[in-house]
Amino acid sequence: MPAPIRLRELIRTIRTARTQAEEREMIQKECAAIRSSFREEDNTYRCRNVAKLLYMHMLGYPAHFGQLECLKLIASQKFTDKRIGYLGAMLLLDERQDVHLLMTNCIKNDLNHSTQYVQGLALCTLGCMGSSEMCRDLAGEVEKLLKTSNSYLRKKAALCAVHVIRKVPELMEMFLPATKNLLSEKNHGEILHTSVVLLTEMCERSPDMLSHFRKLVPQLVRILKNLIMSGYSPEHDVSGISDPFLQVRILRLLRILGKGDDDSSEAMNDILAQVATNTETSKNVGNAILYETVLTIMDIKSESGLRVLAINILGRFLLNNDKNIRYVALTSLLKTVQTDHNAVQRHRSTIVDCLKDLDVSIKRRAMELSFALVNGNNIRGMMKELLYFLDSCDPDFKADCASGIFLAAEKYAPSKRWHIDTIMRVLTTAGSYVRDDSVPNLIQLITNSVEMHAYTVQRLYKALLDDISQVRIILTLRFLHWTLKPALLERMPIMEKTATNGPAEIVQTNGETDSTILDTKHLPSIIQPASQVGQCNYHICFCLAGIPPMTAYNKNGLKIEFTFERANPNPNIAVITIHATNSTEADMTEFVFQAAVPKVCSFPSNRNSIRYSRVLKRRKRSQLCFK
Repeated sequence: MPAPIRLRELIRTIRTARTQAEEREMIQKECAAIRSSFREEDNTYRCRNVAKLLYMHMLGYPAHFGQLECLKLIASQKFTDKRIGYLGAMLLLDERQDVHLLMTNCIKNDLNHSTQYVQGLALCTLGCMGSSEMCRDLAGEVEKLLKTSNSYLRKKAALCAVHVIRKVPELMEMFLPATKNLLSEKNHGEILHTSVVLLTEMCERSPDMLSHFRKLVPQLVRILKNLIMSGYSPEHDVSGISDPFLQVRILRLLRILGKGDDDSSEAMNDILAQVATNTETSKNVGNAILYETVLTIMDIKSESGLRVLAINILGRFLLNNDKNIRYVALTSLLKTVQTDHNAVQRHRSTIVDCLKDLDVSIKRRAMELSFALVNGNNIRGMMKELLYFLDSCDPDFKADCASGIFLAAEKYAPSKRWHIDTIMRVLTTAGSYVRDDSVPNLIQLITNSVEMHAYTVQRLYKALLDDISQVRIILTLRFLHWTLKPALLERMPIMEKTATNGPAEIVQTNGETDSTILDTKHLPSIIQPASQVGQCNYHICFCLAGIPPMTAYNKNGLKIEFTFERANPNPNIAVITIHATNSTEADMTEFVFQAAVPKVCSFPSNRNSIRYSRVLKRRKRSQLCFK
């Protein structure tokens, strides 16, 4: 069989494909050739074929049929085969597949290999995709490599131990003695960084380890101090800062150790102040260290002056041109505004300016932080800025902004008139974006403010004239119409109108005098309102007196009409007359009149329903009056 093409030639060929279909055809053709090569017993080019298969996997094509070939390469004695085999195992295998358990014995043998590079391959693979079963079986070998004098292996063993602890937390104590010795290393480029990562993982996983490692805070402080005070080191210098990655890791570990502990927090206050004042902010590397310093200061029990310094650093971040830095500054200030409200208030103008930012995420964070800064002292100024933002913001912000203004105005309003003006401004500005719960809140406010009824009606009426499409203003006005109408008209004189029909009399309109059309023997007495609600009855009667006649029912030959008039001589009594007409040829029996009872009136029990037990004669019209 001819030798397969090399990986470079395959990459060059695939890149010449003009369409996706052409590329897919090339991949399928090469995969078929690789499958045929894998079937041979003595495959000289297995390593080359697996490498090409990994490239296809990176392009998104299936390469699962090469998993067993990776295991064969791992078992090979050649380093080049092992390297491709371990790389393929990390890419094509995971702990959800049983095939990876076949690697356990090979990894164990390679961990005890005489060559450090083979041991490093095994440690990388175990730390990348080792399952809990593999970690249990191989934890002893990893612990031995942590104690070796070879710094190359100790670094990889420390990172592998992090993965073992994540998979099997109960094996944490096995690595405790070796972890303490790692901090004494002076080669911070290789060992110290990984040891801090291992310490952080152990402290996050176990409270017992957290209390145990708090004794190492002075040592960590000393390491951090040496980093910031040391001179130029070309091996670890990044933009003029000595090993910023290690500084960030140490600050993160100090934050975990100092949280909730007074002694540890006091021990690290000075070094945090030094880092915050001596770190250069012109480079992005320095901003990363300052951000971690701020997070550490805010999480531990730090001094008040140190917290103010941290908030001032975040305030400087808000002036940075980098949007990411401004965003993390707003997020951090939002978390600290409840505990350090006065310190954050000093940067209120800068925060409000962020509302004008073009970035959507920054505007949302600035809006949330602005609402958190509102209090009784700055309510007028902040509402002015937020209302301006509501007027010009995108529709996605209007609902949240309107709700925030409603809550802030309800909590800190200096006067009821200002409260009503603010809500009216929001209703007219946000319009349909205002949530439905705003109308009941406004109605409740107006109901409780009797002295503001006239002013509120005037404002609502003017707003409705400006824009008739405002649904929520219409709903509010409709409620006020029924609620405030009696109060608005209570001083008007009573309009007299003579009733043409006598109360509670039955009249036959077709000239006949048959008294059996309706049975009036069992009719209830005239319904009288209760004495305790007499004032409300006046308003109801006033409304009823001006209602024109209406047809309540007109179906199947039965027509029922209602007329409303004011009785004489007592104008406080409204007479409701019911006219029932039967236009069919047959008689009607057993039909019921029911009257809806208003909540403000009191009627005798079981008197709002009248049943007629006799017959409504055909082609007859009857009249019944109620007071």
